[in-house]
Amino acid sequence: MIGTLVLVITVALSATALFGLVTTALNRPPSRVHTVAVGICVALIVVQAAIAAYRVLLGGVTLPEQSTFLIYLAVAVCVPVIALQFATAEPSRWGGAVIAVGAIGTLVAVLRLQGLWIPGVPGA
Repeated sequence: MIGTLVLVITVALSATALFGLVTTALNRPPSRVHTVAVGICVALIVVQAAIAAYRVLLGGVTLPEQSTFLIYLAVAVCVPVIALQFATAEPSRWGGAVIAVGAIGTLVAVLRLQGLWIPGVPGA
């Protein structure tokens, strides 16, 4: 995993969660801006997931909990997309809250990925 990219993903997910909560408080349904914010987060996560999956599966990195790591990778990619789908399926003021919960859940998964990565990689 790339530490700088984890930091960028953390900031992007935090900003998306905050934006979702603010729009919920303002009683506004999800808009195109929400879709773009989630898209940016997912794009960053996909880049990180592709690099990490390559290093784990083909790059010679052996992690103590490799299957758990790969499951968290899949979860981190899927959760924001699913949350966005739920939020926009029937737009209401609570759509922003759904996106915020998805972003917070993904943030936890990304931080857990970082925790699983560090013990398995010397010097990472």
